[in-house]
Amino acid sequence: MRSAETSGVGVRGFTLSNGRRDLVTAICTFVAAPFQRLATELSPVTIAVGATALLAAALSVVVDAALMQQDTASRDWPAAGMASAQPVAEWTSEDLTGLAAAPAASATTNLWTRGGVAFGGAFLITALAFRRRRPRSQARHDRDTFAQLLDSLPFGVACWTGTGKLLACNEEYRVRLTAAGEELQPGCAYREAIRHLFTGGDVATLSETEGRRLMELHRPDGTCLLIEERPLPDGGFLTIVTDITVQRETDHLLSAVREEQRLLARRYHEEKLRAEAASRSKTAFLAHLSHDIRTPLNHIIGFAEMMRHQTYGPLGDTRYLDYVQAMQDSGQRLLDFFATILELAELESGRKVLVMEPLMVDDLLRQVRRRYAAQAKGAGVVLALGASCGAELQGDRFSLERMLGNLLENAIRFTPTGGQVTLAAFAAADGVVLEVTDTGIGMSEERLASLSQPFAFGDASFTREHKGAGLGIAIARTIAELSGGRLAIDSREALGTTVAISLPMRSVEQQIAA
Repeated sequence: MRSAETSGVGVRGFTLSNGRRDLVTAICTFVAAPFQRLATELSPVTIAVGATALLAAALSVVVDAALMQQDTASRDWPAAGMASAQPVAEWTSEDLTGLAAAPAASATTNLWTRGGVAFGGAFLITALAFRRRRPRSQARHDRDTFAQLLDSLPFGVACWTGTGKLLACNEEYRVRLTAAGEELQPGCAYREAIRHLFTGGDVATLSETEGRRLMELHRPDGTCLLIEERPLPDGGFLTIVTDITVQRETDHLLSAVREEQRLLARRYHEEKLRAEAASRSKTAFLAHLSHDIRTPLNHIIGFAEMMRHQTYGPLGDTRYLDYVQAMQDSGQRLLDFFATILELAELESGRKVLVMEPLMVDDLLRQVRRRYAAQAKGAGVVLALGASCGAELQGDRFSLERMLGNLLENAIRFTPTGGQVTLAAFAAADGVVLEVTDTGIGMSEERLASLSQPFAFGDASFTREHKGAGLGIAIARTIAELSGGRLAIDSREALGTTVAISLPMRSVEQQIAA
């Protein structure tokens, strides 16, 4: 017997056999590769549905083939005997082949058709159930993203199943429960978590409805937690825990502030009522006092006048005439003082009614300037009149003249010799502004603040010769307000003072009614 080396066949035979094996392996790998890729990409549900459908189709074909074979075997021999009309012993193989060929070919065609329909239906069912398998890395990434999202929330969140098992929660929820991470893991019971949450605290239910339950937890350390539970569509529920300690402290602080404001408003109202009552009492007292004093003052002034004229004989010494003159001047000055007080009291009490009538602003200013021209000339002050404005007012002529007169007297009194006082008016679309401007000594901010108070005289630097009761600005302000306007003062020390009175212009309806 020859060896493999001498025959020259063995080595080639072994080499060919290995090549065939490699070829078969490559073919199998090539054929199986798509199925392996599909197995890795398709979801388990798709694979299960496809395998079940293909298995059902294969079983259907096998059963159909078996039934067809059985039916053919039972039907061919009687059909052949009847077709040939010969004894069975005389049948030949050609006769059997000719009689059975046509039914066999028809049955085979039907078998292939039904098999194709079965496998086509299997592939159709598999296509309808087609789902790709989610990669494990993607699923892990989704879980990590969900966990990061929960941890980024500024309040505690926990998701529970319908049976009360924990699905997921963030770190804030664990902190609120004062529980370590290993104590609160997925699968933890809701009852255990709530026991941790409510330990050592007072719980109050704020509201509870079918879709929401709201509770408030007050802990001994002063913290306050708001616990809200909401149902989820899958039968579970969601727990949200929010720290509202700062909010509750703010609410308490706001409540305290509101209560304090309410008390202050009440005290202010009470003090205002007392001040108004005291002001009314003061006004009534001043009116009564000035009225009672004016009568004896008139007598004193009258008697001094008679003595100065020596109606019933000479006084004896000429010095008595100077005394009598001084007594008469002082009485007259005192009478003017109480007349001013009485006027202010009547204005503030509303007993003095202003008679409103149409007034031309330019005529009003010219008349006031003529009245005080002599006083300004005697003080060495230039009294100037501004440009004409052509506006018309609705006001009380006597009161407006008194208002401007008080302002001019103050301006002339506090303007040094050689200075200037200007009386002007400016018309606007909805009113008129009357201004009295001087180049006098001016006033400081403290002095301006005291001008709103009656009887505010100031120090000696503001007066050259003290006259009057210090009520000129107060009376002017009151008249301006009763006329529907307002008074404003702007002053700078060593530069001068400007007093502006804004008054409403006469309306078109008033002009038509007139």
